[in-house]
Amino acid sequence: MAQNHPDFTIRQASPAELLWVHDRIPEFSGKVTLEFYTDRLKERVYLALVAEKDGELLGFKVGYQDDEPDTFYSWMGGVRPEFRKYGIADSLAENQETWARERGFKRIYFKTRNRFPAMISFGLKRGFKIVQVIRKGDVEDYRVVMRKEM
Repeated sequence: MAQNHPDFTIRQASPAELLWVHDRIPEFSGKVTLEFYTDRLKERVYLALVAEKDGELLGFKVGYQDDEPDTFYSWMGGVRPEFRKYGIADSLAENQETWARERGFKRIYFKTRNRFPAMISFGLKRGFKIVQVIRKGDVEDYRVVMRKEM
């Protein structure tokens, strides 16, 4: 599935590679373990992607089939700060959406938080709509659920 971009390659990833990039995304608070990924993904239809250049991992995106069989949940993703603004997040998202569409998924969704306006903007630019706001903690921690029909 590796797809080349002029500046990087998108390919399928192992849980260990997801964890490696995850640990380098400052917006993700708290330390996670490999089981954070392996437990969530076991016995699910999922896609795990990384962007890499010259063997260096730049970003990742991982999602899986929701409880509704025709819905794909884009669970986690991020780009290391020093590699942002190069189209990596867009390429990862495009690859994920294409993969999901080719497998018959009708919609894709993700959750973010009010404290990440760049992620909300990213979703809106990619054609997602805000479909729900879940109050949890302070207003900055409210979950924003965004969905896109495929």
